[in-house]
Amino acid sequence: MTIAGSRQSGSIEAFPDCHIVPLRAVEARAEAHDWAFARENEDAIAAHWAKLSADKPAMFNGRILLQHRAAIEDGVFRAGYFETDYAAFMTWRDLGRPGPAIRNGFAMGALRAADGAFLCGRMAEHTANAGMVYFAAGTPDRSDVRADGTVDLAGSVVRELWEETGLTEAEITVGEGWDAVFTPGRIAFMRPLTVNLPAEEARALMLSRIATMDEQELDDIVILRSAADCDRHRMAPFMKPYLAHIFGQD
Repeated sequence: MTIAGSRQSGSIEAFPDCHIVPLRAVEARAEAHDWAFARENEDAIAAHWAKLSADKPAMFNGRILLQHRAAIEDGVFRAGYFETDYAAFMTWRDLGRPGPAIRNGFAMGALRAADGAFLCGRMAEHTANAGMVYFAAGTPDRSDVRADGTVDLAGSVVRELWEETGLTEAEITVGEGWDAVFTPGRIAFMRPLTVNLPAEEARALMLSRIATMDEQELDDIVILRSAADCDRHRMAPFMKPYLAHIFGQD
C-alpha cells in the first residue's frame, strides 16, 4: 500500500495497486463514449451473463456508469463516465479487463460508529458478490446523473447507505474530502461517515431496518474494531488497505 499526498496531480494510469490518494473533491460527468468491447462482444456478453445469472435469478442486468477518462488536478479527481450494461461490465471484468483502460469508479460511505468501530455490510447470497464484506456502495447509474450531466457521487454515498441499511441522512454525519483507493479496474472513492451510536446499537438498528426491506442486498452487518478484524472476512482488494490505512492513523 502506498499513500500519495493530497496535492498530487496528473495521470492516474501509473498508480500501483492499493495506492491511496487523499482528495479535496471528486468531479464527474456523464458523456458519450463508444466502448468497443461492448459493441464487438454482444454474443459473448449474453452467454457470460446467462452463466452468471443461472442460479441467481434475482440478479438484474441494469444500466450502469463506468469511467473512461480521469486525472487528478490539485487534489481534485476529474472523470468522465459513460453508460453501459452491467452484463458487459461483468464480462469485461471476468475476461481480465481487455482493451483501453476502463474503470468502475464508485463511491463508498466509510461508516464509523461513535466508539470508532467501522460498520460494513455482508452481501446476501442472491447478489453477484455473495458473502463479501463492504461499505454500502453501488456502481453509479443514470439515477446519479444530474440535469446538467454531472454525476452526483456524494449523493450516491447517502442513497446507497439508506437503500442497503435503512440509515437516513439525518442520522449520519458526512465528513469532508475523499480517499481514492486504486485497484486494477476499480477506484473506490471513500467518504467518511459517522453514526452517533455505539457499534452494537448501530448494528442492531440497521439489522432491524434491513429485515423490513422487500429487497435485501445485505444479510448481516459486520463490526470491525481493528485491522486484524478484517482478516476474518472476505473483502474486495480495496477494503483491507483502506482500513489498515485509517486504523494506522488512529
